[in-house]
Amino acid sequence: MSGINKVILIGHLGKDPEMRYLEGGVSVTSFPLATSETFNKDGQKMEQTEWHNIVMWRGLADVAGKFLQKGKLVYIEGKLRTRSFEDKEGIKKYTTEVVAENFTMLGRKSDFEDNGDRQPGKNSPGSNGNNNTLSSGAADDLPF
Repeated sequence: MSGINKVILIGHLGKDPEMRYLEGGVSVTSFPLATSETFNKDGQKMEQTEWHNIVMWRGLADVAGKFLQKGKLVYIEGKLRTRSFEDKEGIKKYTTEVVAENFTMLGRKSDFEDNGDRQPGKNSPGSNGNNNTLSSGAADDLPF
C-alpha cells in the first residue's frame, strides 16, 4: 500500500504572496501562513501560532498572486515537500513546504472588495458573497 501525504490548513497569510517566474515562464508564488490554536495552561488561556511555508505553482500561483493578501483567511489543501539547497556560503540547508493543490478564500464579501489596490468585478473572488475554491491542474507535473 502506498502512503498518503495530505495537508489541510486554515490560517491567515503572514505577508502578501511573493510571485516569481522560472525558466519557460513557469509561475510560482510563496507566502507564510499562520495557524493558531488556543489551550488552557494552569487556568490561563494560551495561544500558540505555527508558521507554514506555502508554495503554489502555475495557474494556481497566478490566481493566488492576484487575489490573496496579507492577513486574509484561507483554506489550503496540499502536500508536504522537503527539499535541500545550498546557501550563499555553500552550506546545505533543508526546508519543508506545503505545496498547495487548491485553496479556498474564506471570509465575508467585504474581505474581497476593492481596497484601493484591486479592481473587483463580476468574476472577482467573493463578489457573490460565497467562498471560492481554486485548484491546480495535476500536481504530478511540478518541476521537482
